[in-house]
Amino acid sequence: MTTREFRHRVEHAIVMIVRGAVAAWPDSIVRFIGTVIGHVFWAVDVGHRRLTIRQLQAAFPSRTPAECRSIARKTFAHFGRSLTLTLKLSTLTADEIRARVTYDGEDRVRDALKAGRGVLLVTGHFGYWELMALAHALVLPPMSVLARPLDNPYLHDLLERTRRATGNRVIYRRGAVRRVLRALNANEGIAILIDQHIQPVDAVTVQFFDRPAATTSAVAALALRTGAAVIPMFGLPSANGKCRVVYEHPIELPGPDAADPIVELTQRCTDVLEMYVRRQPELWLWMHRRWRDESAVGGMFPRGPDPESDATLEDAGEAAPLS
Repeated sequence: MTTREFRHRVEHAIVMIVRGAVAAWPDSIVRFIGTVIGHVFWAVDVGHRRLTIRQLQAAFPSRTPAECRSIARKTFAHFGRSLTLTLKLSTLTADEIRARVTYDGEDRVRDALKAGRGVLLVTGHFGYWELMALAHALVLPPMSVLARPLDNPYLHDLLERTRRATGNRVIYRRGAVRRVLRALNANEGIAILIDQHIQPVDAVTVQFFDRPAATTSAVAALALRTGAAVIPMFGLPSANGKCRVVYEHPIELPGPDAADPIVELTQRCTDVLEMYVRRQPELWLWMHRRWRDESAVGGMFPRGPDPESDATLEDAGEAAPLS
C-alpha cells in the first residue's frame, strides 16, 4: 500500500466515524460539533486563516480589521457545520431531508421548464450548496450537477452516492459538453458553480467585489447557444435550523446589440452571487484563492484547478466550442 493510498484510507475512516456519530445525533448537536470543528481549523490552519482575512479586507475595505477577523472566524464555523450537516444528510431518507428544508421561488424553475429548453441553475460555494442540491430534486425534476472528482477515491464514492441520493445526476469532465447539451435538449436542469478561479485561456474576466476575477464562460456559452433559462439558486441557513432554498428571478440574456454577450451574461450571474455574499459574507468560501494575486495555500479547502489538472465544464475547460 502506497503512502497516498494509506492517507486516503485514513481520511475515509475518519469521515466514516464522524458520519456514524452524527447519524445518531439531533441536528442541534450536529451543528454544534460542526462549529467546534470549524473553530479547530481556525486555530490550526494558519495559512487559510490569513488568506481568508486578507481577502475579506480587500473585498470590504470599509470594514475594520477586527470586523474582517470576526467574519473570517464565522466562516470557518459555518464550513464546519456544512461538513457535519452534509454527513448527516447522507444518512437520511428523502422525507427526512425534506423536513429540514423550506423553498422560495421554485415556481420560477417550473415556469422556465415550460419553454422546453432546459434550465441552467447557477450558484457558488455559498451557504449549504450540497444540501440545496439534494433538496432541489425533492420538489422539482432532478438535475445534473457538474463536479470535479475528489482526489480521494473513497470519499469521492461517498460524496457521489450522497449527491445521487434524491435522484440527481453527476457529470464529470469526460464527454461533459455532449452530456450537458443532451440534458438541456431533454429540458432538464444543470447546476453549475461559478465562483472558482479559472485559467485565463478558458475563462472571461469579470468584476467580483470590484476586482477582476477569471470566471467560467460555460454558463453564458450554454445559455446563448441553447436558449436555456439562467436561474441563480442558493441554500441559506435559517434561524430555525432549516435550510432555505431560494430560486432567484431568471437572468435576462444580453440583447443582440451587446458588445460581448458572453462577458455581459457572466457578469450578470456574478453580480447576483456577489449580492448574496455581501449580505452574508460568512457563508462564502473565502479560503479559496478567488483572485490569483494571492499566494497559494495548501490544505483542506478547495482551490481552482491548476494548469495541469483536469478541468471540468464548470471550470469552463470545454466552454470555448460552445460560443
